[in-house]
Amino acid sequence: MQQKIVIVLGSPNYPSGALGEISKSRLNYCLNTFQEGNLILCTGGWGAHFNTAEKAHASYSKTFLIEHGISENSFLEFALSTNTVEDAVKTKQIVSKFENPQLTIVTSDYHLNRVKLIFNEILEKYAMNFIGIESNLNKEEYSTLVLHEQKAIQSILEIGLYY
Repeated sequence: MQQKIVIVLGSPNYPSGALGEISKSRLNYCLNTFQEGNLILCTGGWGAHFNTAEKAHASYSKTFLIEHGISENSFLEFALSTNTVEDAVKTKQIVSKFENPQLTIVTSDYHLNRVKLIFNEILEKYAMNFIGIESNLNKEEYSTLVLHEQKAIQSILEIGLYY
């Protein structure tokens, strides 16, 4: 039987460790679609741009999911990453222990194209589904994030991925 693994990509949290709305939207998708027997892999360590709190972002994500009913034994080790490329590299190290897993990568709509580009290269031999959760951001915040993603994708297309 093919093991289903849901990979929830990290996003900014507050210095207190409280999760931001982007994180919560991704985690709520995981909660709403979780099936017994699935495994969950949370990503995100520390970084000035997304987490300066005491614990790794992935730890706050796991706590949120457990508080909402997911059992402790449904979690894989954390992918303690600082960016999307590390998300993929560290995820590959963890999921490589499974034979032919089915991966579902959960991110946000504005981030989806870059995630596909990166994960399809780094985890090319794996069966993957990509989920881009709708962002409920104001127009200015959303536009800023979309512009950042477009520049990041252009950079990858021009100089490639380094990992």
